[in-house]
Amino acid sequence: GEGKNALHLSKLMKESATRSNALKTFPSVLGHGDPDVVGIASNSREVKPGYIFAALPGNKVDGVNFVEDAVSRGAVAIITQNSSVCRDIAPATPLIETCNPRLELAKLAACFFNGQPDYIAAVTGTNGKSSVVDFIRQLWLSVGYSASSLGTLGLKTKQILENSSLTTPDTVSLHKVLKSLSDREIHYLALEASSHGLDQYRIDGVKISAAAFTNLTQDHLDYHKDMKTYFRAKARLFSDLLIANGTAVLNFDSSEFEALESICISKGVSVISFGSSNGADIQLLDVKPSPAFQEIKIKVFKVEYQFVLKLLGKFQILNALAALGIVIASQKNSDVGFWVDKLRDLKGVPGRLERVTKSNSMAQIIVDYAHTPDALRNALVALREHASKRLICIFGAGGERDRGKRKIMGQVAHELADLCLITDDNPRNESPKGIRDQILEGCPDGESIAGRSEAIKLGISKLQSGDLLLVAGKGHESIQEINGRKFKFSDVEVVKDLMENAEGLNHE
Repeated sequence: GEGKNALHLSKLMKESATRSNALKTFPSVLGHGDPDVVGIASNSREVKPGYIFAALPGNKVDGVNFVEDAVSRGAVAIITQNSSVCRDIAPATPLIETCNPRLELAKLAACFFNGQPDYIAAVTGTNGKSSVVDFIRQLWLSVGYSASSLGTLGLKTKQILENSSLTTPDTVSLHKVLKSLSDREIHYLALEASSHGLDQYRIDGVKISAAAFTNLTQDHLDYHKDMKTYFRAKARLFSDLLIANGTAVLNFDSSEFEALESICISKGVSVISFGSSNGADIQLLDVKPSPAFQEIKIKVFKVEYQFVLKLLGKFQILNALAALGIVIASQKNSDVGFWVDKLRDLKGVPGRLERVTKSNSMAQIIVDYAHTPDALRNALVALREHASKRLICIFGAGGERDRGKRKIMGQVAHELADLCLITDDNPRNESPKGIRDQILEGCPDGESIAGRSEAIKLGISKLQSGDLLLVAGKGHESIQEINGRKFKFSDVEVVKDLMENAEGLNHE
């Protein structure tokens, strides 16, 4: 990442030391000289003359292995936790020695780029992050605020500006984006905070004024190993990153609510709760579903409201209520009823219970990103309310990811769908059949179909009037990864193409 102006290393280090919204580390600069810094990188191939190189420890490779390459490319300082090795490799290069190189990189990147939107809200949780940040952006834009959202769906203002395959970008890219938004006078940002991003200190150095927690269910255990560690990563958003006078918007229905509330109270953070349970500040009281929308009744700080929401599924209502909590927090003295009224115009997010058919009388086809047991359960439970006849589900599971969830996803589909077609998600370098077989352990009457297009084609051919077909797992994604290669593939586009030849079904 490159900035417009060079900064002396000593000035950068002094500013970094003042960063107080993150866990403290106490780096010492070893060596001589005070070089000008013109950029920062954690990949040695991106280093240019005048760059700081962050030699980060990794699960597979250690950044110290690339110090020599970084120095040969012009690195003027090295961030490291292994100064003895680096001193041997680069004796003339200043070393920024720290017990937490990732955190030091984040703090330095924040100081180097030195610009962020005025109000940043971060959303964490296993499911719902993309919808919540997009709803927050929509609500802010609806009243004329200059606002963006950043996460799995890319960087968005009124349109997509930049696609991204990561929920949370790397530290340097993130701070570069924040600086760019600030320069363009975008004052509000809703940001997805993934557990990986939080665990790897990618979001440190960001001034988080409000933070939301959606839920915690099984996912990413290939990385976090157990649910306790997974929760601890999510909780960092509230314990370490949310500013002391900020606001937390917490899922009152979740078993993690009390632990997170306790963290927030100890910091002096205000809490707004949302959910279906009695006692929530923003409470869902009643839902009446129809094929295309839901009539809902909510209570916000003891005042009741009733209106139509153009979204499918109870969990999407809860995502909208989380977004409502954030925008209320962002404008503490505004009229709550004013913001509630804006919920009527919320639009669904690509690949999140996205309705690909528009004929209410015929079969419906829905595409959703559900790729965890809980997300699949939520989608099927939600869509059962909108299906007058059979509920058919097409799904798979990703390769080289949490293997433990595959059988569980099969059990969920077996329990909740009338017909299950098990196919390929992103098998990556694993055997697609092997993954399908593991899902079948939980769904013995499921039909295993090689090739996702073939499965979707078969699913559409089985549809009768009143049926609802859920194509789950990939949502907004536009590629499929098989045997290490990436191919263009979109569930929505495949459905639309197949429906061109399917009698009686019209797509939007």
